[in-house]
Amino acid sequence: MTINGQRARGSSRQYVYDIVKEQIMTGDLAPGTKLSEKEISEKLDVSRTPVREAFLQLNQEDLLGIFPQIGTIVTKIDLKLVEEGRFVREHIEKAIVREAASNINEEDLIQIESNLTLQEFSLKKESYQRLFELDDQFHYLLYKSCQKERTWDMIKRMNVQFDRLRLFRLAVNHDWDIIVAQHREIFEAIQQRDPELAEEKTMHHLALVNIEKTELKDKYAEYFV
Repeated sequence: MTINGQRARGSSRQYVYDIVKEQIMTGDLAPGTKLSEKEISEKLDVSRTPVREAFLQLNQEDLLGIFPQIGTIVTKIDLKLVEEGRFVREHIEKAIVREAASNINEEDLIQIESNLTLQEFSLKKESYQRLFELDDQFHYLLYKSCQKERTWDMIKRMNVQFDRLRLFRLAVNHDWDIIVAQHREIFEAIQQRDPELAEEKTMHHLALVNIEKTELKDKYAEYFV
């Protein structure tokens, strides 16, 4: 197991947490991988206390399992949590896009369209990690346009497993054309001030995860629970 990274600003605990979480989310630390406090502390040049604290935080987020007599293990992707996150996000995001279609201002439209332009550019360049970041930012900008940034923060906390599955999909399947096209359709519905169409396109977009999780579980059954 190799973990690379440079010391970021903030506490040692946050530093360890950020690096290990990124490795889990991207699949570099596969489900079932056993982690050692001693090994992580040596690789990241920190004491074992911040490693232990980071492990506890990741355990609370269901990314690590801590088992007496066994050790600390990267959890499998829990499809029940993926579905719960998708359910909450779908119902909130439908309301978000309806409000955006009714009330969004020109400055926010420009920001979202700029994001889409970057998505399309990244798609051509096959910059898939950047595409995931822009995907996340696209949805954030919808919430921001409705002054619902705290709601977005809540959604992100609930959607750790949802995002983990989407990042795993990115690692094994680079077919992002449909996702970018669906983002464009959502934007155009909002730009046209059509709440019903914006809601319809959003539901269709978020339903993609149902297809993805079935395909991924069939191919990588050992990664899921």
